[in-house]
Amino acid sequence: MEKSKIQGELWGRAPKGWAEIQEIMHKPLWNAMLDITEVESNTIFLDVGCGAGGASSLASERGANIYGIDVAQGLLNYAIQRIPKGKFQVADIENLPYEDNKFDVIFASNSLQYSENRIGTLHELKRVCKPNGRIVAGLFGPPEKVEYRIIFKALRDAMPEPPKGGGPFELSMDGILEGLFTEAGMTSITTGEVNCPFEYSGFEMFWEANVSAGPLQGMLQIIGESELRSAMKEAVKNFLIDDGRIKIQNNLFKYVCVELQNN
Repeated sequence: MEKSKIQGELWGRAPKGWAEIQEIMHKPLWNAMLDITEVESNTIFLDVGCGAGGASSLASERGANIYGIDVAQGLLNYAIQRIPKGKFQVADIENLPYEDNKFDVIFASNSLQYSENRIGTLHELKRVCKPNGRIVAGLFGPPEKVEYRIIFKALRDAMPEPPKGGGPFELSMDGILEGLFTEAGMTSITTGEVNCPFEYSGFEMFWEANVSAGPLQGMLQIIGESELRSAMKEAVKNFLIDDGRIKIQNNLFKYVCVELQNN
């Protein structure tokens, strides 16, 4: 089975926690990405890996014409409800169902890292972007600037063997994501950083929000809910506040924006 189909199944199993709790915590990142791409009234906007439509909603509020794709129908259902005038469909970021030169802005928040062929994916994003349009991608910053790395480490340690792939910070180190854009022939690059604190009323909210993510749904198939809950409970002790809330204050995200040249 193709990786995108597997991801679609995993992210679609328990979409409520992601859609209603976790996704919105990325709002500072989304706003920074919307600002740098100058999304405004009548911008033709494509959200690749749009999830439950959180970022698309913000772009819609700015007057953009919204298109969105995701591999998880369960998340797309939320986006369709939130932006009734948007045009959403199930599709793979590596094979976009659009003609050349269609969009003013291509927006990829926490999605590029899930593609198998990153250079091919960037060529595909470039294909559907207009000359002088903008492409922006955002994801976790370097691990030393991300307190959520403690949760990731606890999850990795709970697994019988390390998960395959480069891990959540594979594209996060300085110059890596920028280098992919350059390799794909896009050199007018601007970068930025923004903090996205994660806060939860207690462990059950934290559990619902995080277990909804595709990677954790995959882990449930290997180690089971009891062991996964125990690992996460231990990890969040570092972030407990006296009133029982969980606050992971410092989570730096980075974004890379390119402006296409009119050849």
